[in-house]
Amino acid sequence: MGAKKGWLAATFFAGTLLLAGCGSSKASNQKQVKTDHFNYVYVQDPDNFDYTVSAKQNNTDVVSNFEDGLLERNPYGQLTGELAKSWSVSKDGKTYTYHLRSGVKWVDSEGNTHGTVKAQDFVTGLKHAVAAKSEQLYVVQNSIKGLNAYATGKTKDFSTVGVKALNATTVQYRLNKPETYWNSKLTYGVMYPINAQFLKQKGADFGKVTADGILYNGPYVLANFTSKSVLKYKANPGYWDKSHVYLKAVTLTFDDGSNPDGLYKSFEKGNYTYARVYPGSAGYKTVLKQNKNNVLWTSQDSSVYNFTFNLNRQSYNDTAKKTDQQKADTRKAILNQNFRLAVQFAFNKADYNAQVNGKIGANKGLRNELTPPSFVSIGGKDYGTQLQEDMQNTGFSDIKLADGQDGTYQPTKAKQYFVKAKAELKDQGVSGPIHLDLPVDEKSSLLLNQAKSFKKSVESTLGKQNVIIDLQLLSDDKYNAATFNATTGKTSDFDISNGSGWTPDYDDPSTYLEIYNPVSGANLHTLGLDPTATAGGSASNAAAIKAVDFDQYSKLLAKAEAINTDTAARYKAFAKAEAWLLNSGIVIPTNSGGAGAIVSRIEPLSGPYAPSGLGAGRYKFLKVRENAVTTSEAKKARAEWLAKRKQIAEDRPTN
Repeated sequence: MGAKKGWLAATFFAGTLLLAGCGSSKASNQKQVKTDHFNYVYVQDPDNFDYTVSAKQNNTDVVSNFEDGLLERNPYGQLTGELAKSWSVSKDGKTYTYHLRSGVKWVDSEGNTHGTVKAQDFVTGLKHAVAAKSEQLYVVQNSIKGLNAYATGKTKDFSTVGVKALNATTVQYRLNKPETYWNSKLTYGVMYPINAQFLKQKGADFGKVTADGILYNGPYVLANFTSKSVLKYKANPGYWDKSHVYLKAVTLTFDDGSNPDGLYKSFEKGNYTYARVYPGSAGYKTVLKQNKNNVLWTSQDSSVYNFTFNLNRQSYNDTAKKTDQQKADTRKAILNQNFRLAVQFAFNKADYNAQVNGKIGANKGLRNELTPPSFVSIGGKDYGTQLQEDMQNTGFSDIKLADGQDGTYQPTKAKQYFVKAKAELKDQGVSGPIHLDLPVDEKSSLLLNQAKSFKKSVESTLGKQNVIIDLQLLSDDKYNAATFNATTGKTSDFDISNGSGWTPDYDDPSTYLEIYNPVSGANLHTLGLDPTATAGGSASNAAAIKAVDFDQYSKLLAKAEAINTDTAARYKAFAKAEAWLLNSGIVIPTNSGGAGAIVSRIEPLSGPYAPSGLGAGRYKFLKVRENAVTTSEAKKARAEWLAKRKQIAEDRPTN
């Protein structure tokens, strides 16, 4: 939302560019464009350039282009040396030593040099992340030796934290326990360096959303930012690896989502490098008439967008509820597992998705798990296979969880669960109908159509006399304040929301599942909760956690986290935890990113492939061509890419 990348805003403009073609291979006659420029849209202003702190995608996608870390993802998803030219791991798997490239320059937005990147800059970066109360700190807080004690105030001595500059070009990290996925955490901003002299000079203005708010060591620097207007980057002329920076400039224009068909029109004029197109819109006929042979479907990525229930709603700035009784009744209903599952099984995800992808793409991108089925493997089988087995003794025993199909839309099952819920709620003095406030960005026609689809399917299945979805039409700013930009349970202002999602921070199932850990979860606020470790003993927070038996989930996570070196056993344990969470109905996985129709002048698969961490929003490695990609070209490129990925996996060392 982390992915974070993290916290994801609900949007339909971006999509991972792993292309799968459909249609013929006849070339399109498109306008010629500058192949060293990239032009498209962005949907939300960045509000923080402190790359060690912010976990929201509207910030991380921007600053990931300005900064390099120790490692990066190449176009095949390999972790390769970025600021680190080499590294080693101790035999016990708990000490990692990185040797830096020499002479990598810190520059300002005008290209003036401010020294070189030193090992001490990584120490400065992590110490600052703690002081600035980083939203990203959870990624490494329990990994690096002594960091949790320092972050929680148990010690004031940062020298006890397991990060050290051994010399000017060698930085070392000591971990609490082996983490086979540790290196995948190094693509995340919390692990990036900061120039101490510049940090001291800027003080509270470090990370301000201006060109001079940070120093740069990455492929681009900020050329211009005007709120709700334009974001422009220019290539960093002193970048150490500029041979892999093919674009001189990147220009992103603000788009509020009110005219989705306008994306294609701008592409046709040569103004945009690529464009999302929408088979569910009236303008799609024009797309097919002019570019039938160039409509490409992107592959599903590793992100997941969810509906979430607010288990402890405290803010009612925008609501259809008129009495305290209605608020209390809705709260009791949401805390009832049978009610939550009834809503989930009444939700027609295919129709919801068709509002964007049309009937032809109604199932494309649908996701029924939090952790993508193929994110990791267990004994040669996908994680999803194990999860499917673990769901056998739940209400999902007869439901297929695979991607690309609507496994959970089960109207008969929904009605059965509601009968149970109604009887239980009646005993608690609840009378219907239950009103659920669902915030919607009033200017985003696609989001509005999806909200209407959700309302229609739930109300028609369960009956309006039982459940009413009250769409709260809000301005962009109010919508974001109630959902995506809310940072605490108290400020999450909804009963149910589809306003955010998640992208993994590192290569382990815990990156999806720990975000809802009631003790420390980074995304608990999307459930209206705050971590018990920092909630200050809130009675309503504790009551909500107890009501849904959330401590059981915490225990399952703890069992999985205790397994450090046996990855198969670890993944199986996390699958059991996810099975509990899915069966609770608290979170409803809906769809992934990607899996959208586009027309594009981007050379297929030329950008970085980042299944976790930062990288998907970077323009390094990306190539632009003059003419639109044809479906046959995309198909050929993907086949070659998959073959290369397979070869890399086969050649990878086993130790």
